[in-house]
Amino acid sequence: MAKEKILVVDDEEDILELVRYNLTKEGYQVTCAATGEKGLWSAKADRPDLVLLDLMLPGMDGLDVCRNLKSHPDTNRIPIVMITAKGEDADIVTGLELGADDYITKPFSPRVLLARVKVVLRRRRTEELEDQTVVRIHGIVIDPSRHEVLVEDRPMLLTATEFRILYFLARRPGWVFSRDQIIRAVKGHGYPVTERSVDVQVVGLRRKLGAAGDYIETVRGVGYRFREEGESI
Repeated sequence: MAKEKILVVDDEEDILELVRYNLTKEGYQVTCAATGEKGLWSAKADRPDLVLLDLMLPGMDGLDVCRNLKSHPDTNRIPIVMITAKGEDADIVTGLELGADDYITKPFSPRVLLARVKVVLRRRRTEELEDQTVVRIHGIVIDPSRHEVLVEDRPMLLTATEFRILYFLARRPGWVFSRDQIIRAVKGHGYPVTERSVDVQVVGLRRKLGAAGDYIETVRGVGYRFREEGESI
């Protein structure tokens, strides 16, 4: 079975050839682009499983490519590993804040590159499996494949954002999540959410869930958590 598709965006021909050769040798399907514009077009057209993205590109730079991909619902789930030069710490931070998954600094060895690629792709596969897991807790059933929520066998009519927030919290009962973590989890699926609107969404979600809404607990000064099974309200 063919391995995942990887898009490499870099304007240095020797880097492109090094990366292409080593990834192809491992069985990956590799596409290369030498500019940000071409890389962006290729990512939207082919939907690769991973993008290796140089930050210093002619024309549209890597941060603009990353920002564009992460803001579009059709491409915001594609993992991005930034390729950077030494001294680009500020750009690395910006890229990670935009949603990039990891970075590798030039010059790099093929072994390090392959290790980073495998880790990111493995994480992606795990997240995809988790995103199809039906959650059953406190008499609540959350089915992501059907986008359905039942409370004591009664269907709940939730918005897409409310559904994602509920699923994100209920999938990890007992864990405390900040508003920023919730934003990143929900925004990663293309929904516009701000810290203030997280509170508004939770209020609406609790109201729709009725008594079951009390299982979503406010943690003062931090964010929210979903109560564990067996934990009383």
